[in-house]
Amino acid sequence: MKSQDIRSKFLNFFEGKQHLVVPSAPMVLKEDPTLMFVNAGMVPFKEYFLGNTEPKKNRITDSQKCLRVSGKHNDLEEVGYDTYHHTLFEMLGNWSFGDYFKKEAIAWAWELLTEVYGIDKDILYVTVFEGSDDADKLKMDTEAYDIWKQYISEDRILKGNKKDNFWEMGDQGPCGPCSEIHVDIRSAEEKAKVDGKTLINMDHPHVVEVWNLVFMEYNRKANGELEVLPNKHIDTGMGFERLCMVLQGVQSNYDTDVFTPIIREVEAITNKDYNKNEEVDVAIRVISDHVRAVAFSIADGQLPSNTGAGYVIRRILRRAVRYGFTFLDKKEPFIYRLVDVLSKKMGDAFPELRAQKVLIENVIKEEEASFLRTLDQGLVLLNRIVEETKGDTVSGEKAFELYDTYGFPIDLTALILSEKDLKLDEKGFNEELQKQKDRSRSASETSTEDWTILFEDDVQEFIGYDALEANVKIARYRKVTSKKDGEMYQLVFNLTPFYPEGGGQVGDKGVLQDVHGDVVYIVDTKKENNVIIHLCKNLPKHINENFKAVVSSEHRALSSSNHTATHLLHQALRAILGEHVEQKGSLVKPKSLRFDFSHFSKVTPEQLQEIEDFVNARIEGKLPLEEQRNIPMEKALEEGAMALFGEKYGDTVRTIRFGKSMELCGGIHVKNTSDIWHFKIVSEGAVAAGIRRIEAITNKAVRDYFSENNTAYLEMKGMLNNAKEPVKALENLQHENNDLKKQIEVLLKDKAKNIKGELKNELTEINGIQFLAKKLDLDASGIKDVCFELGSQFENLFLLFGAENDGKAILSCYISKELVASKGLNAGTIVRELGKHIQGGGGGQPFFATAGGKNPDGITAALEAAKVYLV
Repeated sequence: MKSQDIRSKFLNFFEGKQHLVVPSAPMVLKEDPTLMFVNAGMVPFKEYFLGNTEPKKNRITDSQKCLRVSGKHNDLEEVGYDTYHHTLFEMLGNWSFGDYFKKEAIAWAWELLTEVYGIDKDILYVTVFEGSDDADKLKMDTEAYDIWKQYISEDRILKGNKKDNFWEMGDQGPCGPCSEIHVDIRSAEEKAKVDGKTLINMDHPHVVEVWNLVFMEYNRKANGELEVLPNKHIDTGMGFERLCMVLQGVQSNYDTDVFTPIIREVEAITNKDYNKNEEVDVAIRVISDHVRAVAFSIADGQLPSNTGAGYVIRRILRRAVRYGFTFLDKKEPFIYRLVDVLSKKMGDAFPELRAQKVLIENVIKEEEASFLRTLDQGLVLLNRIVEETKGDTVSGEKAFELYDTYGFPIDLTALILSEKDLKLDEKGFNEELQKQKDRSRSASETSTEDWTILFEDDVQEFIGYDALEANVKIARYRKVTSKKDGEMYQLVFNLTPFYPEGGGQVGDKGVLQDVHGDVVYIVDTKKENNVIIHLCKNLPKHINENFKAVVSSEHRALSSSNHTATHLLHQALRAILGEHVEQKGSLVKPKSLRFDFSHFSKVTPEQLQEIEDFVNARIEGKLPLEEQRNIPMEKALEEGAMALFGEKYGDTVRTIRFGKSMELCGGIHVKNTSDIWHFKIVSEGAVAAGIRRIEAITNKAVRDYFSENNTAYLEMKGMLNNAKEPVKALENLQHENNDLKKQIEVLLKDKAKNIKGELKNELTEINGIQFLAKKLDLDASGIKDVCFELGSQFENLFLLFGAENDGKAILSCYISKELVASKGLNAGTIVRELGKHIQGGGGGQPFFATAGGKNPDGITAALEAAKVYLV
């Protein structure tokens, strides 16, 4: 059975059980502070489990793309070494929100597996929760046990502990006992030797969990206590890749048609065969898995970067590159070439792969090239560390610096050292790594208390499109403590005019006033699991009274100007650069805007001016806002509204139109484009391969920009004696300056020639070496010329010269090549050590190197210390 048929049969089965089939949500999360990626099928439905939103139907089914690489559910380091863990995987799921429960969930799971898919019931085992004697004092799930007895013999129903059979989505939130379904696909001979039930949850590659049925009936509070949920829910997740392994009769997920096309392409590109060598096999599995994770992330709008979710994606891709580099001997980019096969294989189920194929290929190719350059640089640095190592063990601290600062993989370091008959101080490395993790954990540690409910409010109403203030009541609040922000309070109102951060636009700020005149400042507004949360430093004194919530009108107006300008900018880019342009991210603040878009070349100054003029023409055209709320998604698209990849849209949407610009958008906008006043681009550059970024300003920021530029212009004009043509006067000044520089260069060369004759007479012989250490009144270039002039005339020469230029110190060391060979001297090592005297550092080649520092007073000490190298 082909993988696409397996997926379809699952969805069709549950559609026949009155479930609504929904598409996979984007894998990258934007409104959940606890997660960066969807790591389980239930994540897109958290707001339903938490009771914050009513689902459009209480029965849902889907195939959700998930990523597990960080946090509690972290599969990254296991990927490639076994045959059933993945970074990206599909989770087939069926969901009930307060509708059916254990009886139906178990019955349908059994029907689908044994009747629809035709899996032999004699290779299946199930587990149920055995209860716990810890603080929760939970009883055994006898209800699930009794239901299972109707379908499977009791010797195949196993009791599982809390670790395996009580599912929790985090430290807080909905949770409950679960029933896992395991499959034993070993040969008859193996089954005869070892009973399958003894291998359940023992990490056997052919006795694996295939489906987990979670019975959500509790809520875990911040204090660790459990409370019973008012409604019971069903959350099931079946590993698509593992199911394909079972139904296609193979012994590995990587032998299914989900992976084999990618593996065949890796073999063709690398000239390496799969299933011939274990190291090669691991590398091919790593690459075949990781290209999927990276491609889907980019398609969902998450580019590789140095922070947050982007860093996770970069880390996954770099892991794939280094396996290719080390075990497949690939020293040039090649992983990007697998995207074509992937999009052909999965493009029908996930159309974003096909739509974003060119972008994905370009981003991956550039990331590969960049990391391969890092590896080359790392090899040079590692060789230097090896040269400086005394004994047979390389410092763990040095290896960690190479790993942390330069991104050089530690396992590659260990491999190279072993080839040189050296050992790595792994303990020292792990200690440094743990220190870094502790620092990171400490910096990001957050403590969140339970909500204090003041009154039940089923639906929170947002009125911010029409009003900047409202009379409100606080429905609930909680305290959140973090190292970064200290103690903060999160408030939820029954209705609110405050816009929460979203769609690239920052959240509103403002105040909360009570009838006694007390004021609490709202410093930010965010959205979490579909609830608008207002952040403040202090809790209102009269918490149960009525309040007046007032949004900062200036903050809102400036943010609105910049948000509307991004829509006009998007329109301008597509009109001037081409229809291939798509928005890839934005940041809208009161002071400025940032807009990322797909384009494969630098935008020329002429094009930037044209773009700026296009936007300003629409501002001057005084285009009114045309807004539609709660219109069907299909109708909005038919009318020409633009939707963005990686965004999650409902069945009904809001459209924003200014003239011919029309987009799906939930943000705040000006009522008329004339409110923007003016639009000015301040920078344009590359963010990643195929992604450009424009930063711009509008409104008050443009006025300030022109005012500052005018002040700077008048100051410059004054410095040019109020020349009538200041640009021409400045050009003349630059020409004069260049002429003077050339004259100075000639004078310095003459000076260096004259000095050379004097220096010959100052050379002293120490242990057969011609030695001189002296402070010179020359620049770095002049000193280098002197060194090489003397070097051409004398053998066994050791020179160390110091100089002070513009308050900075310079040290230059020259050593004859015959001395480098015979005495093992290294100018690069010497200047790095002597550079400490001038509070600096440097390097170079063994025969010539330079160091720079900020302490010229240390030059004398450095020169005096040079003789020690001649003893």
